[in-house]
Amino acid sequence: MGTVVVTGSFDDLRSRQVRFLQEARKFGPLHVLLWSDETVRATAKLKFPQKERTYLLSAIRYVDQVTLVEGEIDPDALPQVDGLEPETWVVDEQGDNERKRAYCASRGLGYRVLRESDLQGFPVPAHEAYADPTPHKKVIVTGCYDWLHSGHVRFFEETSALGDLYVVVGHDENARLLKGEGHPMFPQDERRYMVQAIRHVKQAVISTGHGWMDAAPEIERIQPDIYTVNEDGDKPEKRQFCEEHGLEYVVLRRTPKEGLPRRDSTALRGF
Repeated sequence: MGTVVVTGSFDDLRSRQVRFLQEARKFGPLHVLLWSDETVRATAKLKFPQKERTYLLSAIRYVDQVTLVEGEIDPDALPQVDGLEPETWVVDEQGDNERKRAYCASRGLGYRVLRESDLQGFPVPAHEAYADPTPHKKVIVTGCYDWLHSGHVRFFEETSALGDLYVVVGHDENARLLKGEGHPMFPQDERRYMVQAIRHVKQAVISTGHGWMDAAPEIERIQPDIYTVNEDGDKPEKRQFCEEHGLEYVVLRRTPKEGLPRRDSTALRGF
């Protein structure tokens, strides 16, 4: 299959955009032409800077390459990128128009439109069992991940260096129990989908327990070697659980990826 391209700002990356990327990737290796800060600000407000948007997109498992596009652009044509010879341009229903269709037809490019019906649901890869014949260590992390941001991705990136990463996403009822009314903003299936979309994550599952150790049943099934938390997630209950079950307990500092701002889910959600 030839290279597939998509274009846009991909500002404030949410599940619908990730679903779009997932479906577009089915047509071939996916190259994202990402609009620069200057390009976006010419027509719209911008929430996240280009370096952070590039980092997030590059972490999505469905994305093969990201190229930053600078300067003035024509939204109904593809910018010229050295070495890029796309085979297909994929757009969604909102971006579909006759000018794009004519542009592709005149250049012999394939043109695909993803309908809203194509982007429904939150599919995740099926895993028949947690058993893994490889000798890699298993690492587990837990959390709500209500508003997935670059800080979460950096945490996954660092943790995955310790072994195969399993993420247990807190179920909705427990999120309300620990964080209060108004939480979570996104339902558990959607939050798991976003976590699973990060390439550093081997598998994401939803917790079935309660309290700070709501992941206890999943830990029993996955049988990890290491339980990793960040500074905010370091709790006495977790330390005690690891001591009692012979798990290595690792606390990582909340350090953003170099050059990126520190992010906080509470601030991003507006709570």
